[in-house]
Amino acid sequence: MSDCIFCKIVSGEFESSKIYEVDKILAFLDVQPITKGPTLIIPKKHTEFISETNEDILGHIFKVSKKINVALRKSGIKCEAVGYILADGKSANQEVPHVHLHLVPRNEGDDFGLKFPEGYPKMSKREDLNNQAEKIKKQI
Repeated sequence: MSDCIFCKIVSGEFESSKIYEVDKILAFLDVQPITKGPTLIIPKKHTEFISETNEDILGHIFKVSKKINVALRKSGIKCEAVGYILADGKSANQEVPHVHLHLVPRNEGDDFGLKFPEGYPKMSKREDLNNQAEKIKKQI
């Protein structure tokens, strides 16, 4: 996709700080970091949604994420934990319409986190959960 910032990074049109690259996967540092070391792992072939992305590529992204997780923890960058964030669509806060997995080094007191809506942690009724589960199972 010609106007996709990640595709421009893959093509070399835009500069990036690459930390891992193979024929179908690229990992580079986020230019708007929350902490030091946040990494984006992307498929080189443009796909906007996970449903459009080859399963082998998705599996490879997660295998690479483990290697980078280990590397972040050994790098000397402060990293008590690693958050994995993958938004699949605009309503899920996907800012760049190209599949990407964020690995975010996390530390106690870094003030980054999810904001839950008022009324959360209201428990759902088992009957409602079972009905939802049936609707989803029928589509698998």
